[in-house]
Parts: sequence; structure tokens; C-alpha cells
Amino acid sequence: MPALTREQVEHFEEQGYVVVDDVIDPEKTLDPVIEEYAGVLDRLADELYERGEIPSRYEDLEFGDRYIRVCIETGAVHSQYFDFSLPFQNVRPDTPFWAGPAVFRALTDDDLLDAVESLIGPEIYSNPVQHVRIKPPERHLPTNAHGNAILGATHWHQDHGVVTEEADETRMLTVWFSLEDTPMEKGPLHLVPGSHRSGLLPHCPNYMGNGPRSAGSTQIPEKLFEADRSLPLPVGPGAVIFMHKQTVHGSLSNVSDEVRWSFDLRYNPTHEPTGRTAFPGFVARSRSNPETELHDPQAWHRSWLEARANMSMINQGGKIDIPFRRPQTEHPLCA
Repeated sequence: MPALTREQVEHFEEQGYVVVDDVIDPEKTLDPVIEEYAGVLDRLADELYERGEIPSRYEDLEFGDRYIRVCIETGAVHSQYFDFSLPFQNVRPDTPFWAGPAVFRALTDDDLLDAVESLIGPEIYSNPVQHVRIKPPERHLPTNAHGNAILGATHWHQDHGVVTEEADETRMLTVWFSLEDTPMEKGPLHLVPGSHRSGLLPHCPNYMGNGPRSAGSTQIPEKLFEADRSLPLPVGPGAVIFMHKQTVHGSLSNVSDEVRWSFDLRYNPTHEPTGRTAFPGFVARSRSNPETELHDPQAWHRSWLEARANMSMINQGGKIDIPFRRPQTEHPLCA
């Protein structure tokens, strides 16, 4: 698909999101990612088996069932082994992450960048606010102190609210797509159409007012937006959800018997701040200076190795003073 239509761009501008089918070729782009992650799970299972944390490597199971079994046996989700980002704190020299070539090719997929160009222009930077989400069925997940599932439903937020203030003027675009079918029972994204027009809303730390299933997390109080207008967005592989950085959204619970597997990416115009300076981004496309584009997946991987080394050195001092998001202070509207 060469680009978004005028109607799709107008829908994005008016509603704060647009869902576009058949942007990504699953066979060309997604299947290699799935195969690559099967190797990541192989290595994780080997480590856990050798440490005696699981009784079997479960090599006879498909990826999703195997990952679920590992999570059940260990009581942990091991999400950092698969993520192509690093945690904000306690980074060690051996903190796991995955920045493989198939993932890099997905981030730089030409068809995907054509669609991104329709929304933010031809100078495209891959913003390092990015994650893979592999969510097991919620009933198998460990819980936090409030009894809510870890890596379960995502609570109401705006992506503008999880970056530092330096990115307040950045035209940051959220790009979300699933590697497999994500019907309602798997817990798709849900969002509030038009909510981007309200600007940046307070994100309240340890908020208890949105109900017991979200108690104690940082989130936007439902009293500040029209939560009853929320719209779930079940999608299949190849479809992409594009969102404005101030669109209020979250995700539903995975109540299926399978994993929910998605990429959650950001892009912004080159030379605009990413809001995550400690992490490496790169020029994904430049019509004016194509020589600045990164095409080497190994170079991308090395940039994350360097970021890990830098953060682990800072951690040795016992204090993290690198900002990753705006300060979480109590707002009068959080009461």
C-alpha cells in the first residue's frame, strides 16, 4: 500500500486515530519476526531448564503454548528477554533484550514507512519508545499488590504522558500492529475517538478511582474524558493502528487461551526530540538526505548494546538521574 488516502488522513486528524488494513505483508515482514522470536524463546527455555526452573524445554509446543507453559511454571512473564527496549532502572551489563534483524526490518518496512510518511512527512525518525507485547492469557499471569495481573490490561493513558517534557512539541506518532489475529477475547486496544483534542491530561500515580481492576497504577481518571465512548479495535495481521500522541487509550484483558502478540512503535519527524534521550533511535527514512538512513540491523543492535553498557555503569552508583518520563506529581484533578 503506497500511502494513506485523503479520507484516512482526515479520519486520523479528526478522530485521533485510523485503522488501515493490509499495510504490512505478513509473509514478508511478520513471519520472519515470529521465526526470530522462536529462537529467543529457545534460548530462554534453555536457560531456565539448565537452572532447574522448568522441568522441560517444551520443544514440542508451538510458540504461544510454549511461552504460556514457561510463564506458568516460573510464575513470571520474562518480557525483557523479548523486548527491543531496556528497563528504566536496574540495568545490568547482561540485562536481556532482543534487537534482531527481523525486528529491525519490521521497523523499517517500506510499506509501513509509506503510511507513516502520509501522517508526519518524509523525514522519519524511529523513536526508541517502542515495545513488543507478548501477553499470555490473563488468568495465567502473576499479580501485583493490588491483585491485578502483571502484563494484563493496559490502563488509560496518552503516549504523550509517558515521555519527558522535551517532547511536548514533537509530532510523535504511535504505530501499533499485531503479529497474529487479535480478536476481542485476546484484549485488543481500545481508545476514545476525538480525545486527542483535549490536550495532555493528568496521569495520576497510584490512582484508585477507575475501579478495582486498575487500582494502584498510573492512569488518567475516567472522570476527565468520555470513557463510555471507548471503541475496541480488534485487528488481524497486516493491519496497523495509527494514533495521535494525545489519544486516550488502553487495552482490554486477554481472556482467550492464546497469547496476544503486538508491536507498539513510535515515529517522529527527524530532529524533533524523542522524549527518551538515554535510548537510541535512528533515521528510518529521509527523502532529502537518504544517506543518513540506517539500513544495517547490526548497527542498530550495537546502539542498544551501548545504551545498556552506559546505563549499567550509571546503575553501579546506585542512583538513576536520567529522565524517562515527566515527573509524576499529584494533580488536583487526581483527587
